[in-house]
Amino acid sequence: MSGPRGRGYGRPGDRAESVPAQDAPDWFAAHIPAGWFTGPPAVVVDRDEITVVGELPVEEPLLHSGGVELPAGRDPEAAALIRRFRERTRDERIAIAAEAERRYGRKVAWGATAGTASELFTVLSVPVMTRLRQPERQVLDTLVESGVARSRSEALAWCVRLVGDNSDTWLRQLREALEQVEKIRSEGPGR
Repeated sequence: MSGPRGRGYGRPGDRAESVPAQDAPDWFAAHIPAGWFTGPPAVVVDRDEITVVGELPVEEPLLHSGGVELPAGRDPEAAALIRRFRERTRDERIAIAAEAERRYGRKVAWGATAGTASELFTVLSVPVMTRLRQPERQVLDTLVESGVARSRSEALAWCVRLVGDNSDTWLRQLREALEQVEKIRSEGPGR
């Protein structure tokens, strides 16, 4: 349990209101030491977690094995750079995350990119309850039986990622509309 009234997993009406986090990108930009990233980090906020991902400075282009371009995320030199960053900044990231968690009532996940490699560390995996009818369960079972996923849970996460990847514009517009609704609601009577 965290936050003033706790945060359980139940119906949306049962959930305590999230602490507003519109200022999180600016807050992190002000608290992250200079030189960690090439610019302000990308900060993504949902009601459970804040993810902070920055691009690591690279003094010279990362070299690839034998001059052959490796698949994205497979560059061993970039992966080593991310690993060194993770180890070197661990204590400071923990301190910043603890302060942000107190401020926003959400866990903080970190990540870094270098060249073609990208890695997230300390991320949440939050259970989400859903009720599915037989045709929907059959879709998940087909994904499991075909080896696309190891379980119904993993198959459902795969489906959500697929929708997210293929609906970027629509989801962005929906998020912008929700932000506008929240702004208007906060300006209403009784606030």
